[in-house]
Amino acid sequence: MIKKFIGLLIIFISIQGFSQRNNISPYSFFGIGEESAQKTVEEISMGQIGVAFSSTYKLTFSNPASLASLRFTTYALAVENKALTINDGTNSQSASAASISYMAMGIPIGTKVGLLFGLQPNTTVGYSLLEEFKEGDDVTALNLFTGEGGTNRVFLGFGYKLNKKLNIGLEAAYVFGNIENNLLNRRDDVQLATMHKTDSELSGITAKAGVLYDTKINDKLNLKLGGVINFNNKLSNKGKEYLFSLVNTGTGVISPRDTIVNKPFESTIKNPLRTILSAGLGQENKWYAGVEYSFQNAIEFTDGILTQNTRTTYGKSNRVSFGGFYTPKFNSISSYWQRMTYRAGLNLKQTGLVVNNTSVNDFGISFGVGLPIGQQLSNVNLGFELGRRGEINNELIKENYINFRLSLTLNDRWFKKRKLD
Repeated sequence: MIKKFIGLLIIFISIQGFSQRNNISPYSFFGIGEESAQKTVEEISMGQIGVAFSSTYKLTFSNPASLASLRFTTYALAVENKALTINDGTNSQSASAASISYMAMGIPIGTKVGLLFGLQPNTTVGYSLLEEFKEGDDVTALNLFTGEGGTNRVFLGFGYKLNKKLNIGLEAAYVFGNIENNLLNRRDDVQLATMHKTDSELSGITAKAGVLYDTKINDKLNLKLGGVINFNNKLSNKGKEYLFSLVNTGTGVISPRDTIVNKPFESTIKNPLRTILSAGLGQENKWYAGVEYSFQNAIEFTDGILTQNTRTTYGKSNRVSFGGFYTPKFNSISSYWQRMTYRAGLNLKQTGLVVNNTSVNDFGISFGVGLPIGQQLSNVNLGFELGRRGEINNELIKENYINFRLSLTLNDRWFKKRKLD
């Protein structure tokens, strides 16, 4: 077991997947990028519900209170592939990107305490947008907007069982990352182009608290109620802003000429309190169906470094989700298919981003399957998500996305007492 633990630490230290470009959405242009779902593949496959769910051998990221129910040491690693079709009403383009979703490890301590630590993306940036200015049929100027980067979070969660029905939990996370935004302007009959560039380094601490109530309605049916509060937090944004003229070499490498602006900046991003409420019914290791609702006030920026587009504002955000799972026979010996877990769900989200006085909304449906590994509790999870973000209206674009996720969950027992013959 020590070898497994050391191996996991090596992965955490050496892996480079979180530094690669992992987004291709034009909507990641705004703010600090597109917010990543801080949930497991299993939760996302159920429409992103998870605050009122707990398991003895599966991790849930939504509610730290669920960790108190964990009875097996659990390792989890996930990857994803995002595929987009973008339509502005005139043209349509497709793109895709693959990345690591998360790495995490949950450890039960006794029968009342559970711990979780891991690493996952927090926000992602990856876009390339071209704006043309014309006089008649002639293009007189071009603006090319590009950006990449994002933020990640290292998190540590703690769950405690107060009694047979009630769990509480806390989670703290350190958020860090880099974002590079570029604007290249070219004009007809002008030899030199102009580049405006910002390099941002972001960091901060976030925290959340959760509660989970689980009671039996009858011999088979369980009622689960959960709530999570993500506390107010601030991210520090430090970096440099550049403005310079340039020429392109024959290899396409940008060669700066005269620097007009080269100055440092410092700002703050304020994330207000977020509340998530959830309820569900189910039969242990058989089926579960739940609903989840979250709401939050508008994010705030202290300056315009990351919000220089005057057509953009931020408002309240909310999400409502429905979903669940079904396992025909959890402990079947004769049939592998009956031990498989089938998941499905849907969610509707008002992102809080407002462009040209139009709210950007996101609707998605999801489904997935859990494949047991041999006769063990360990499993491979496949998840699919299909959805639509934005609309063709008021100079917005519509995105149709298909996301595929794959996770591996391994279970083992630690601190198990040896029995003497």
